[in-house]
Amino acid sequence: MSRRLQRLNVLLQQEISELIRRELRDPRLAEIVTLTEVSISPDLKAATVYVSIMGDDDEKAETIKALVHAAPFVRRQLMGRLSIRRTPDIQFTLDESMEKAAHVLDLMKHLPGTHPEA
Repeated sequence: MSRRLQRLNVLLQQEISELIRRELRDPRLAEIVTLTEVSISPDLKAATVYVSIMGDDDEKAETIKALVHAAPFVRRQLMGRLSIRRTPDIQFTLDESMEKAAHVLDLMKHLPGTHPEA
């Protein structure tokens, strides 16, 4: 991945995170929504935004629905905030890697011969 795309991914992650935190007022959004990664296509037409959502499966599903519904709004806001030639279409995807890692760590704590860390 080029340095330009890496910088743009970080910039998009910061801006989208700020928009979700300050501009979106959808009651379907969970309390804690974390953007774990943004991956923009090389042609700048699409950006996949990976989100980690704290909550049960229903809260996750509702939050993803709310984010998908808000994607056109987020894109329009990015057009005004960023000075890039093409503002990508935004696609939100649930990222459960943090939960899986926490589950593996929890399982490791219960293995015989291991000592849980303080």
